[in-house]
This record gives sequence, C-alpha cells and structure tokens, in this order.
Amino acid sequence: MEIKRLPALSDNYIFLLHDPHNNTAAVVDPAEAKPVLKCLDELGAKLVAILNTHHHADHVGANKKLMKKFPDVCIYGGKEDQGRIPGQQVFLEEGDTVKFAEKMAKVYFVPGHTRGHIAYYFPPHDSEGKGDLFCGDTIFAGGCGRLFEGTPAQMVNSLTKLRNLPDNTRVWCAHEYTLSNLKFAVTVEQDNNELQNRYQAIIKARKNQQATVPSLLGEEKKTNPFLRWDQPALQSLTGMNDPARVFGQIRGMKDNF
Repeated sequence: MEIKRLPALSDNYIFLLHDPHNNTAAVVDPAEAKPVLKCLDELGAKLVAILNTHHHADHVGANKKLMKKFPDVCIYGGKEDQGRIPGQQVFLEEGDTVKFAEKMAKVYFVPGHTRGHIAYYFPPHDSEGKGDLFCGDTIFAGGCGRLFEGTPAQMVNSLTKLRNLPDNTRVWCAHEYTLSNLKFAVTVEQDNNELQNRYQAIIKARKNQQATVPSLLGEEKKTNPFLRWDQPALQSLTGMNDPARVFGQIRGMKDNF
C-alpha cells in the first residue's frame, strides 16, 4: 500500500492510499476533490473507498463530488456520525475493521474533538515495518484537536488508546500545525531536551517548506504535551495529577496561547 500526502485548503492534508497491484485507491478525509482527482488521474487508479474520521467540512467536503465521479465508492465513518457525513454507507464502531490493499485497518472510537470521531490503524506486516495511523484531528504532530464536542476525560481516554500503539507507528494527522503546536509545547516543558531539538528541526523544515507529517508515535510520546499528562513536569506546572485535569489545564492554555 502506497500513501500519497495531498495538501488541501490552507493547511489540510488528504491521504490517498494506492494499491498498485489492482490500481485501486482509498482516500482519507477528502477536504476537496481537485487534488484527489488529480492524483487518481496521474495514477490511473479507481477510487473504491472514502475513509472519514469525523464530520467536519474540511474532512468530508469532497465526498459528494467524488461520489458523482465514482458512483460505486464506499463511504465509511463512525456510527456516532450517522446523518452528519455526506453519503456515509458504513457505520463503524470500536474494534471494527476495514480492508484495503490486502491490509486490515482496526477502527478506534476516539471521541473528544467531536463526539463521533474515529481513527484507522493499519498495523505493520512484520516486526521491522511501520504501522500507519490515520487519526484525523485527535492527535496532531506536537498537539491535539480542540474539544468541540467532548470532555477532557473523553479525550484522555481516546489519546490513551492511540498512545498505546507501537512507537514505530506513523501518525498521519490531517493538518500542518506542527510549528505552532511546538511553539506552545516548549513553553510548558522547557527542560525537555528532545522537545527543544524537535522544535529547532521543525523550524528549519518549515523554512524549507517541508511537510512535517507523518511523525512517529514514539516521538510524539516524548515531545507532545497532550500525550504526557502523567509526566512530573506537566503535573507540577498545573498543580494537579489527575490525568483529565492535567490534560484539561494544558488544553485550556493552548486554546488561549
């Protein structure tokens, strides 16, 4: 399975999954149709599936146009998003699987950013390979999504599910927010040397207009404050040790940063 990262809108990423053996494709969170159709045309591939993580317009905006072009496409989304995702045909729950390119993606129910958010995880084929996590707006490189419809406790539970995946998992998040996320992160964990080094590397990458997605989950665990509510530095900063309260305090600080 090949993964194509397609920039869209001002800072979105769409991910096109290509099966070169039968020249079919699936697309994750198509914000707009044009970059998807262009990539499909270049590959000469047929779109067979749309994998939506949640209902926001910048993740489902191209569903209807792609349906018109590919009337047999199957549109997946979370069960809790029924009625909110255009054209949705499959209503997924925790533990369900989705097959593409002879690979099985496990579905995680990860409410917090929205009440119906899901993520798709393709495990590696062997111990040397990397898994692939399509997490929408739940985890960002260096950050996490705002809590529009969920609570801090829900988000901590959701992030814990994803944090428990292997370190060599590639995190394909849906926005290029990394630099702004790390600008905040270094203010709340100033003594984290790995975070400081990552921040400097991301500054350089963005000056050179390089994408910072995907990141590796192992790096996120070491440098992303929203996966580190159990670290003494963040507990000391917030004056709390309950995971949901530590997370909620840090999320509130980021909202006002």
